[in-house]
Amino acid sequence: MKIVLLGYMASGKSTVGRVLAEKMQIPFIDLDEYIEEKEGKTVSEIFENNGEIYFRKQEHVYLKELLEKQNKFILSLGGGTPCYAGNMDVLLSVNDVKSVYLKTNITTIVDRLTNEKSKRPLVARLNKDELSEFVAKHLFERSYFYNKATYKLIVDNKSIHETVEELEKLLS
Repeated sequence: MKIVLLGYMASGKSTVGRVLAEKMQIPFIDLDEYIEEKEGKTVSEIFENNGEIYFRKQEHVYLKELLEKQNKFILSLGGGTPCYAGNMDVLLSVNDVKSVYLKTNITTIVDRLTNEKSKRPLVARLNKDELSEFVAKHLFERSYFYNKATYKLIVDNKSIHETVEELEKLLS
């Protein structure tokens, strides 16, 4: 079984994915890290040097590569991955994929992003009001794709441990 975690940035995809993979004793893959390894550049550098269109094309290629080659794993997608290049349809067309939308509200995301702005170039320069508006707009645009996931799990006000436990129940 391939478990694919999707949702907005700071929804906990990578953190929860790593913990769940360790518990299930299967590999964890972060798509952004996989792309960085393959391209020999950070995601920020790819955006800066090659542009978003190039990044989205490569993201699509590497997503398909992973879904075709690997056996069991937990894959954490970038926040925008499901929304471009027909990626959500690709996920839904693979038989042994269970996709899970880690659903977070605007307040939770803004609180988490405020604490890690330095690591998030996309939002580093925004004040709290601008950040709320930015997140709200993105969530509105992306929710159509996110909601196509096999499962939805609300993760607001839950610890990593609680989220992982709920995910295990959901997937069993």
